[in-house]
Amino acid sequence: MDTQPSPEASEETRNEGHAVSSGSSRDPAGAVAKNIAKKKSTLLLDLSLLRDNAAFRTVVIARTLSVFSLGMLTVAVPVQIQELTGSPMQVGISMALGGGGAFAGLLGGGVLADRWDRRKLILFARSVCGLGFAALAVNGFSSSPSVLAIYALALWDGFFSALGVTALLAATPFLVGRENLGAAGQFNMLTVRMGGILSPAIGGMVIASFGVGWNYLAAAIGALLTVAQLMRLPPMPPARREPQHPLRALGAGIGYLFVNRLVGAVVAVGALVSLGGGVRILMPALAEDVYRVGPSAVGMMYAAAPLGATVAALTGGWLGGFARSGALLLASGAAAFVALGSLGFISDPVVAFVALASFGYLSSIASLLQFTLVQRHTPEHLLGRVNGLWAAQAVTGDAFGALALGGVSRVFPLTSAILIFSLVALLSSGAMAMGFRSLRFASSKKSEDSPSTAADKSEWPQPQLLKSKKA
Repeated sequence: MDTQPSPEASEETRNEGHAVSSGSSRDPAGAVAKNIAKKKSTLLLDLSLLRDNAAFRTVVIARTLSVFSLGMLTVAVPVQIQELTGSPMQVGISMALGGGGAFAGLLGGGVLADRWDRRKLILFARSVCGLGFAALAVNGFSSSPSVLAIYALALWDGFFSALGVTALLAATPFLVGRENLGAAGQFNMLTVRMGGILSPAIGGMVIASFGVGWNYLAAAIGALLTVAQLMRLPPMPPARREPQHPLRALGAGIGYLFVNRLVGAVVAVGALVSLGGGVRILMPALAEDVYRVGPSAVGMMYAAAPLGATVAALTGGWLGGFARSGALLLASGAAAFVALGSLGFISDPVVAFVALASFGYLSSIASLLQFTLVQRHTPEHLLGRVNGLWAAQAVTGDAFGALALGGVSRVFPLTSAILIFSLVALLSSGAMAMGFRSLRFASSKKSEDSPSTAADKSEWPQPQLLKSKKA
């Protein structure tokens, strides 16, 4: 059954967690966060959170550096393996190893983020990840680079980068206050999407001008700068609980998705929407067989969805003030599959670009709402595990979507395959809307994170950061 703490408990927790002075470096949320939350929502991205919260500003700068470093690697690793082996299959193996490492890192990171100081875990993960970048640079400058070393380091970097991402997600409510999660999610998405558009282009120019080794070295320097920036974060100790075996702790996180039907519904809808990302595997075939365009147009098609997602991040300021965010999540997810399914009727590449950009916009609106609902309605001591599971479903959903679309396209023409896939997904969205009553009436303004008993309150972290100051 859904967790529904009393309004008094929720208000008490907010006061304990966030009613602190904003002038201190040990005060990431602070009274300023409350003032930010009281402002009316606007269409465009609200910059006040970035301006007034020093800890969050630190995270945004560090995350931008990290996204650009990782984005450059997404170009360098495939290019180097293709040059060394000439085999697309071996390129695929490296991508699969990186994805597998990321999946394991998300699940393991969720457990660790609920047991360790999240600041220490973030710094550890980013530092070790940077060592992997440096090792790739050494291998890249070698006269006889090792493909096996690239495979091993792809797995290494995928695991530790995901470890840091999970800890950072779990730390977000602590840093900004749960009332500002919507704005925080927009900034997170904006950095990821902008990095996804710009960093591969920068990486390609570095490789073309200087070589792949310099690309890896630039990524390693970016990781070092990221760690230096993150050193400024305050301590973030976990909730005080009895230690559990890691597998039992992970099981508790999975079990929470069934106990709290709202959070479980959000993760389920997120998994469904993420399936649509698999359409990217059909873009080269669509360009050649349906739109009759060349490779340059394929690149534009790949950029369409990230462009739509960037627009969503820049113009999603109104989401924080939307009362029925659960219903909007269901609607935006369904609309995303309508936009994707429209490709089944399109033969013009320009119209296809608009459809893909619309899909990117709508699926990103859904993702922003998922982020806010998961962060706001998950108890502090489970944030790491639940965030890890939520992020892991996005990784696996994309892969399963690609697999499903690839299988259907072997039986039906490309446009028919996309139409059938989207129709099934749309019907599934309708079934979820009917079945997930708790999500239909959910609001991102109501928090379920506060403990409902005195015993539960003792499990919450009590660092100096959370000491209230009277006005």
